[in-house]
This record gives sequence, structure tokens and C-alpha cells, in this order.
Amino acid sequence: MSTDIGAWAVPVAILGGAIRVSTPFLFVSLGEVLTERSGRINLGLEGTLVFGAMSGYAVAYLSGSAWLGVLAAALAGTLFGLLHGLICSLPKVNDIAVGISLMLLGTGLAFFFGTAFVQPVAPHLPSIPLGWWSDIPQLQAALRVNVLFLIGIVLALLLAWMLKTTRVGLILRVVGDSTDAARAMGLRPNLIRIAATATGGAFAGVGGAYLSLFYPGSWSEGISSGQGLMAVALVIFARWDPIKAFWAALLFGGAGALGPALQSVGIAKGYYLYYAAPYVLTLGVLIATSSPNRATTGAPGELSITK
Repeated sequence: MSTDIGAWAVPVAILGGAIRVSTPFLFVSLGEVLTERSGRINLGLEGTLVFGAMSGYAVAYLSGSAWLGVLAAALAGTLFGLLHGLICSLPKVNDIAVGISLMLLGTGLAFFFGTAFVQPVAPHLPSIPLGWWSDIPQLQAALRVNVLFLIGIVLALLLAWMLKTTRVGLILRVVGDSTDAARAMGLRPNLIRIAATATGGAFAGVGGAYLSLFYPGSWSEGISSGQGLMAVALVIFARWDPIKAFWAALLFGGAGALGPALQSVGIAKGYYLYYAAPYVLTLGVLIATSSPNRATTGAPGELSITK
């Protein structure tokens, strides 16, 4: 049986690449949706992502368990989110400035502590061969889906359900839209925002663990390539909706997979330009959402970008 898929090679490669590349975007963006829905923006997720990748890889190598590495990454992300939330709860503190500071702190700590783990090989996360029914190797590779991607889909659905139908979601939306209204209801906005930011940080940490424990599956200082910052633009593009954030993550993932997909079929001319596709897309998203009449549509009222 022929295994040559001809013109379908590029779309199949982009599909597989989109699934692989989108997973960190998905986890970081879901965490940021949760954080921003509470009325706080966290630009420090890039540092959280990198530190989560390092800590997850280190614990997986030392323990021999990739899942313990994921747990460690989530814990590291929670601590960074908690720190961000606590600092931002102080009077006259700007959450954007705090986020940038924690981004630099997270990347610096990851580079410092991660030096010893550049060479060692840690166990990888498992994947599910959804293309088992096909004899085409390219299709089998494209449909080899990591477990975290499937978990991310479930989390997006649960988060959307929580925000729309549960008391917890209602409280989060009230706090995000108006601090005064939340206080009038007897709520504690700072405490709720701290919890949301810490949970969002845990999501970002898991996204970092995916990078180091599955794709690309190693630890290095350049592992993130700005995905944490791009995810913040993705959340704005998705209008703070978890389901839209999932589709936006796939779109960003497909852009990131464009270069390798074209290279796999022998198109090497302009190779490095294709790798710029995610950054061009991010710039396009920021421009498209910069209209004064449209930029804040659906945004929580307490976000810094709405004031």
C-alpha cells in the first residue's frame, strides 16, 4: 500500500504541528482568562512558563516520573501566581509593572537553577496514537496526541461552564467587572483575585512542563520563544472566552508549525521567515484589537487595559 500522501503532506504536517505547538498556548491562555476575568492582568506568565519548564524537567529527571514533573511545574506556577497576586493586592501597585518584573525574575531563576539540567535526559510525557487506523506514517505522526492536549480541551470546556453557570463563575465575573459591586455583595476582591492569579499561574506552569517534557522535550534557555507573552494577546483576541481561546491557541499553533511543515516537503527557501509567523500573527492580533471602539468589548471592567 502506498504511503505517499502527496499534496496532503503540508496540511497534515500543519495539523500535527498545530496540536503539538498549541498546547502551551492553550494552558497559558486558559490561566490568563481566569486571571483577567478576576480583573487582573499577568504579564509575568512568560517567566512562569519558563520556570515551570525548568522545574518540571528537573523534578522529572530526579524522580524518574514525568507526571511528578508536571505536578512540580504546576506548584511552581502557583507560587509565582500567588506572589504576583499578593504584590498586586498592595495599594498603588501596577499589575503590569509587577508582571514584567516577575517575568524577568522567573526567566532569571530558571536559567540559574536550570544549568545543571541542560544535558541530562528526563522521561517524556505519554502520547495517544489516534492515527492507529492508518498505514501512512505522516498521518500517524500528526495524530499522535499528547495527554495534556486532551486535558486542556476538557479544562477549556469546564472553565467555560464554570464562568457561565456556577456561583464561583458569577463571583469571579462580579469581582472582575466592579470592585465596588463585589464589596457591596460582601465579597473580598483581593482574596479572590489572588486565588485566580495563583490558579492561572498553575496552568502556565503546566504549559511549561509540556514544553520540556514532550515538545520539544528538553530543557534549554530558549525553550519558550515568547509564548507566554503571545498568550496574553491570544486572550484579548479570544475576548476572554475559554472556548474561543482554545481555537485561537490552535490558530497560533498552526502558525508556529508552518515553518517545519514546509521544510518537511523540501521548501527551505525563506525558512526563517516562516518561523516568524507566530510573531507576525501576534502583531496582527494586537493591531486588529487596538480600535478604541472594539478593544475592550467583553473585557472585565477592572482590567488595566480598560481604564
